[in-house]
Amino acid sequence: MLDMDGTILDLAFDNYVWKQLVVSRYAKHNGLEYKTARERLFAKYASIQGDLEWYCLDHWSERLGFDVLELHHEVHERIEYLPGAQAFLEAVHRTDIKVLLVTNSHPDTLHLKDDTLSFSDYFDGLHSSHAYGHAKERQEFWHALQKAEGFDPATTVFVDDTEPVLRSAAEYGIEMLVTITRPDTSEPTRNGSEFAGVEGVNELLERSSERD
Repeated sequence: MLDMDGTILDLAFDNYVWKQLVVSRYAKHNGLEYKTARERLFAKYASIQGDLEWYCLDHWSERLGFDVLELHHEVHERIEYLPGAQAFLEAVHRTDIKVLLVTNSHPDTLHLKDDTLSFSDYFDGLHSSHAYGHAKERQEFWHALQKAEGFDPATTVFVDDTEPVLRSAAEYGIEMLVTITRPDTSEPTRNGSEFAGVEGVNELLERSSERD
């Protein structure tokens, strides 16, 4: 099971949209200085971080007063795979391993990114937490996904770049958890995770080859 943003896709796109583009539009929409708009908007982000609404484009469009999805479309050419991620997906797709995309991304964003890169061909199923009414940080999500897919927590590998999500997966009983240490290519590598880490998913293939 693979997360999308920051696991197979470069989180630089989302960080640019939410930390720069949305801030600029929010400042213009409300007649604010950029710094003031940034402070206010980041406070709004923090107030619901980890909740399903935090990932919901409809929520933010209504709360901010402009179409957030439209901003994503305006810069969709920035959507890119993380280094080695497409080659990893191609390699795993040639095996009999079942591969699921498991994301908190809003369905509209998921569709935009898939329309841009056509990565759904590599997966046996695409799962947005919005379809289940709970973010991956919540146990209810994993119970719903288990009902939908019937996966075995003891033999399932789950890769994500978000610590609270990985902790939630661990609480549910998923034993093989991996974090991505460089989800955003415009930022330095992250250190200090409690989970086993790889800079990119392609390293999982390299480590598998070494064991063989």
